Amino acid sequence: MGIPMVGKPELFGFLLVPEFSMIAVSSAIDTLRLANRMTGSDLYRYALISTDTNQVTASNGITLNANRIMGDDDAYSIVFVCGGVDIQRHDDKRIHAWLRRIARSGTKLGALCTGSHILARAGLLDGYRCTIHWENLAGFSEEFLDTEVSNELFEIDRDRYTCSGGTSALDMTLNIIGKQHGDELAAQISDQIIHDRIRGPHDHQRMALRSRLAASHPKLLTVVSRMEENLEEPLSCGELAASIGLSTRHLERLFRKHFDRTPTRYYLELRLERARLLLLQTSLSVLGVALACGFVSASHFTKCYRDHFGHTPREERTDNRRFGSNTAIAAESRSKWVQPTPGPTVS
Repeated sequence: MGIPMVGKPELFGFLLVPEFSMIAVSSAIDTLRLANRMTGSDLYRYALISTDTNQVTASNGITLNANRIMGDDDAYSIVFVCGGVDIQRHDDKRIHAWLRRIARSGTKLGALCTGSHILARAGLLDGYRCTIHWENLAGFSEEFLDTEVSNELFEIDRDRYTCSGGTSALDMTLNIIGKQHGDELAAQISDQIIHDRIRGPHDHQRMALRSRLAASHPKLLTVVSRMEENLEEPLSCGELAASIGLSTRHLERLFRKHFDRTPTRYYLELRLERARLLLLQTSLSVLGVALACGFVSASHFTKCYRDHFGHTPREERTDNRRFGSNTAIAAESRSKWVQPTPGPTVS
C-alpha cells in the first residue's frame, strides 16, 4: 500500500519524565514507525525529549537517550508527556512553562499513562476531558476539580490526546493514524504487530471482573462491582445481599467459598487499598483520605490501616517520601484480588 506524502512529515515529540512507562512510549513510537514502513512514505517523524540531559531512566530501569532538549524550537505537531510511576515526584515548573508556551503556539498536547497529571498541574487540561491510568483515577479526581477525567482507554478532546498507559498508547496512535491516513492503514499496522482488534476510546481500561477475580458467579460479581462503586459511602452487608436477592448468610458463604473472607473484610480491604493510593498520590489530610474511603474518623482509619498494612497512614507517606515508592509492594498488594489470602474477620 503506498500513500503519497503530503507536505512535510508530522513531528511527534515524546517528553520523557523520569520513571516513565516504557511500554506506553514504545507502543506509540513503533506504531508510527510501522506507518512509514507500510506506506513507504515519511509520514511521521518522532523525537525523544528530555528536560536538560540526554538520558532518562524508565520505571523498568532502562535508560533511553533523548535526541532533543526541551526548549528546542522544533515544529512539533504534537507533544506527549510520558509519565509512569510516582508522577507527583516529577512535577517540574520548567516543564509546565514550556508546555504552556508550545500550546500557545498551536502545538497539540497529549499524555501517556500518568502524563495527564503534569498537563493538569500546568493548567492545560482545565475544561477538557481526559483519562489517566486506573490506579491514579481517584487521586487525580480529588486534586483536579476543573478537569473531567474518565476511566476509558483513551480520550481525544479537541487538541488534547490522553491515554491510560500500557498498550492503550498503541490503540490511541492507531486511531490517530486511521483518522489521518485511513482505517485501512491502521488495520494493516494492527495486523503487522499481531494486535487482533483496534480498541476504541470507549473501551474500558481494566479487565472484566470475571477475569480479574477468577470468579464467574454472577451475583458475586454484581456485589463486588457495587462495592467498588461505593467506597466513599459503603453499603451494609445486608443492603448488598438484598440488592441481589440473597440472605446475608448466603452472601457470606459465597465470599468464604470464593475469596476465603467475609464480605465485610473484602469490602474493608478494597477501601484500604483505595486509601493507600490517595495517601501516595494526593495531598489530602489523613482525615480527608479516611472520609473519602468511608471511615468515620481518622483514628478508626489508622487502626484498620495499621492492622492491614503493618504501619500507619502517616508512616506510609513518610516512608514513600524518604525512599520513593516500592512498586513491588504495590504489585503484591494488588495481586491479592486475583488470588485472595485469608484474613481475620473485621466488623
